[in-house]
Amino acid sequence: MRICLIGSGLTSLALAKVLVNQNIHVDILRDKKKQIIDQSRTIGITKSNVEYFNNNIVNIDKIIWKLNKIEIFSDKLNKEILLEFQNNNRELFSMVRSFDLYNILERSLKKNKFFKIQNQINLENIQNKYNLLINLNFTNSIAKKFFSKKIIKKYKSLAYTLILEHEKIDNKVARQIFTKIGPLAFLPISDKETSVVYSIKNTAKIKKENLINLINLHNPKYKIKKIKKISSFELFSSSLRNYYHKNILAFGELIHKIHPLAGQGFNMTIRDIKILSEIIQNKIDLGLPIDSSVNQELQKNTKHRNFIFSNGVDFIYEFFNYDGKTNNNLLVNSLKYMGSKNSINNLLKKLADTGLNY
Repeated sequence: MRICLIGSGLTSLALAKVLVNQNIHVDILRDKKKQIIDQSRTIGITKSNVEYFNNNIVNIDKIIWKLNKIEIFSDKLNKEILLEFQNNNRELFSMVRSFDLYNILERSLKKNKFFKIQNQINLENIQNKYNLLINLNFTNSIAKKFFSKKIIKKYKSLAYTLILEHEKIDNKVARQIFTKIGPLAFLPISDKETSVVYSIKNTAKIKKENLINLINLHNPKYKIKKIKKISSFELFSSSLRNYYHKNILAFGELIHKIHPLAGQGFNMTIRDIKILSEIIQNKIDLGLPIDSSVNQELQKNTKHRNFIFSNGVDFIYEFFNYDGKTNNNLLVNSLKYMGSKNSINNLLKKLADTGLNY
């Protein structure tokens, strides 16, 4: 049994590790040039997904920073908390540097006898060499031929990412602020460093000093020593209309890409990995072939959930985007009232942790 993954990013390595742990031979085909991981990028992973990662992929406890509270603010309410999520001082989710996660996955795969990585060869006629061919690449010939039909939304915004190096503090609270020009997140990654993601409307690039001034307008408590590399990327969301063609499966952000304001993009992918591995394991246990039926089952089990969840994240963005254009506080006060109810608050925490899979 052999599965081929095209692409060598975080999702590819995480999926490869799950599959080799099931004693499946995995080949990764990658571009000739070495994968470069942006060291200013960080990822939020929910509590349930950290547990899945530790038990089924690789233990990441040593590289994550656990957060036990989330505070949501709106410009309209000044510094008053709009929504608050916590769980008896226990972690709600964790932050990890993309660079660290990539390295720990790569090391865990290097000496595995079921794993092989090679520079990408001609993709023609490789479909019949594998039980499954899983494509995570946006631009190759397979994506263009079979996975070009998508629902795409452009936000006309740029997301800026950077890391603040600051004086040591108790740094366990994540903060999301819905400003007039877009959502701003402060995401602690240690007691001395905090990741910042600011999604700013209008795709015109902002100068470094202006960006820093905008961030400092909302700086909750950090005494900044240094600002590490600033990166930016254009924001859009997309949902693939069809996940597979015969034994070729699209995966990761190729099937769903969402706005980063909720920090759920990689979490959606981890949930997809879990479902895919369960489908494959059931086939193995029953002595059934690993073939295109795996792709059919994955699409049947995940497509509707992913679509609803993606649109839920988009609804949050549009809610605050619309509210920012109104001259009253009716919407945010209504949201604040609903979020204060334990039943609704707990439901929102559960959805954020497990998605629509619980």
